[in-house]
Amino acid sequence: MGMAMIKARDELAAVIPYPLGPPPEAIQKELGFKRIIRMGDNENPYGASPLALEAAKRALENRSFYPDGTYSLLYQALGRYHGLPEGYFVAGNGSDEVIRLLTRAFISRENEAVMADCTFPRYKTNVLIEGGVPVEVPLKNGMHDLEGMLAKITSKTKMVFVCNPNNPTGTIVDKKDLIEFFKKIPENVLIVIDEAYVEYVTHGEMNDAKVILSQYQNAVILRTFSKIHGLAGLRVGYGMMDPKIGNELKKVRDVFNVNRIGAAAAAVSVNDSAFIDLSVKKNKIERAFVTERLEQMGYTVLPSQANFVFVLLKGPAKQAEAALAQKGIFVKGIVAPGYPSAMRVAFGTREENELLLEAIREYSVEGVM
Repeated sequence: MGMAMIKARDELAAVIPYPLGPPPEAIQKELGFKRIIRMGDNENPYGASPLALEAAKRALENRSFYPDGTYSLLYQALGRYHGLPEGYFVAGNGSDEVIRLLTRAFISRENEAVMADCTFPRYKTNVLIEGGVPVEVPLKNGMHDLEGMLAKITSKTKMVFVCNPNNPTGTIVDKKDLIEFFKKIPENVLIVIDEAYVEYVTHGEMNDAKVILSQYQNAVILRTFSKIHGLAGLRVGYGMMDPKIGNELKKVRDVFNVNRIGAAAAAVSVNDSAFIDLSVKKNKIERAFVTERLEQMGYTVLPSQANFVFVLLKGPAKQAEAALAQKGIFVKGIVAPGYPSAMRVAFGTREENELLLEAIREYSVEGVM
């Protein structure tokens, strides 16, 4: 008798593991690169807050002890930053975990969840795991089709996801349009707004979490410390929501789900406005630079407000991804509904971006991209 005799849950038949290629470091060692350029995971090329790093070092001194499972210092810092009581926060091992907690707590078999068809894949995956039904709505000009999503809401709908800015396209839903969307959503449907990249938005008005949560008790807003805060390796994210919703998530949350070091660094990083402002400023400059150069080469680039750009390719996406990897540049080739061949590229430093553009120009001439 072996594992083949043990049947997994039926719901898992439709679940595809998150695609992970070989680690860039392994390819670096194999091909003998002196350096690699990571542009596939939307990380902050400028590192993390020096204050956060100091807090992490101090927390490491108590590594033999479990973290404070109430995350009181983190919630106090978040409360000061957002102007919300501590009871409005739920921390997670990345905002991915908060998504999982939401579906575990609120999605039952055959419940529906409405989302875009080209967006962060963990929404769909977690809905499927709980036996729910993902209802996918095509993007419209690379952006969420809010009217199309509203039309898909039925008596079976339990949750709606809006990624803003959207991953992988980088496009945003404006404040005015999102408020109109909220007004039309039934009160018994959770509206989950994923704002993992919101700090990078410099054009267009975004909603204030405190205002949204005061007006809509069925709203959940997700944030992360993996992007602009540069703490992706420490895995810290959080959700903001009415305490009644948060209490349900705490029932299905693992104890000590965020490590001591990550929680300490995040509590300091959230209020380091100097580091955040510098990252925003540099990202805005590089976003304009990379977008302009790609368009000059003849590529179609969707209007991004994130720390990455979505590029429509002429050749196969995975071929372009593999070709750039051979030069030590790691991007994300994408094949998605409505976008049979695209590439998501996170911005690096100016030097890194110039090396990327040089490689793309070379491969474009060769017909690879």
